[in-house]
Amino acid sequence: MSASGEGPEGAAAPDAVRQPAPPRLPRRTRLLLGGAFLLLVGAVVTDLLTGPGSTISPVLAAAPVLVGATTRRARVPLATGAAAVVVAGLLEEANSHLPLSVHLVSLITITATTLASTANVVLIAARERELFQVRTVAEAAQRALLRPPPERIGPLRIAVRYVAAAAEARIGGDLYEVVDTPFGIRILLGDVQGHGLPAVETAADVLGAFRTAARTEPDLARLAEHLDATLAGRPSDGRFVTAVLLGVDRGDNAALLVNCGHPHPLLRRADRVTELVPTRHAPPLGLLGLLGDGRYTAEPVDPWPGDLLLLYTDGVSEARDAAGEFYPLPDRFAGLPAGTPEDLMDALLPDLASWVSPGGLADDAAALAVRWDR
Repeated sequence: MSASGEGPEGAAAPDAVRQPAPPRLPRRTRLLLGGAFLLLVGAVVTDLLTGPGSTISPVLAAAPVLVGATTRRARVPLATGAAAVVVAGLLEEANSHLPLSVHLVSLITITATTLASTANVVLIAARERELFQVRTVAEAAQRALLRPPPERIGPLRIAVRYVAAAAEARIGGDLYEVVDTPFGIRILLGDVQGHGLPAVETAADVLGAFRTAARTEPDLARLAEHLDATLAGRPSDGRFVTAVLLGVDRGDNAALLVNCGHPHPLLRRADRVTELVPTRHAPPLGLLGLLGDGRYTAEPVDPWPGDLLLLYTDGVSEARDAAGEFYPLPDRFAGLPAGTPEDLMDALLPDLASWVSPGGLADDAAALAVRWDR
């Protein structure tokens, strides 16, 4: 899911009433179901060819079950079951010498499986509608919590992507924000320890504190300390936030970086990628009073026009392939398109998806790219 937003903001209301489209079955599933239908047809033909002494009409009970796997409309398995009953009746005429009990078993089996398949379709359709509504609410919450940053602000071009590890959640504990302030452009990217609703609540607290303090606190390191105090003042739940704060002066492009226990940003200049390792390591937000000396340090960054800076969470750098190998982000970053940040993001996420194991991402992943245009 792209965190840059999809469609106009006013599109949220129609989504709440729009019904989810039936999922398209994978090709392999379609082939298997097609083979099952061919077997049913073959069973009917065999029944007609073997004469009046035997019947395999009970296998027609599989027809509504197979159809139920392809639809979310209750009338489809009902109609299929009715057709199966008609076919079973025709086979009864062709096998009139068989005991009545055999034909009754066939009709009862078809009717029972038809009703069960119809009930299953109704249940699945109701659950999919409920999940669709939950996803719609989650997407609205994400738009409110993680606002899409402007594509261009001052000397910077910016792009961001966010992917929740749980596709049904659509939102998690990673966070980002870009604010234009009287003290320059302030950028935050962070990762809340833990998952679920408590992580989202913590992310909301940090973002709210950042949006307010970024416009009133001129010192970037003091801004980080303010965020730390915000977390330390919350009810004790043991949660902390690794984060990177970037401050860019609009006039001379001078930049400062505060790393609060977060994965090191990567700076790409031409085809060379440099890891911006802080000279003084600091703890995550919320742990400064426990593991630090009570202060953060802002370190200078000397950007050139055309430089690309990549901020990311460990959901990107610690994504593993099927063999358990970490995603080699610095090497991949060096080889990805060096155009706009949007170009980079459009290449990075598919490349990451191609690396991870079939189970998908194990953690939420966020990445924010900044390019200096002048």
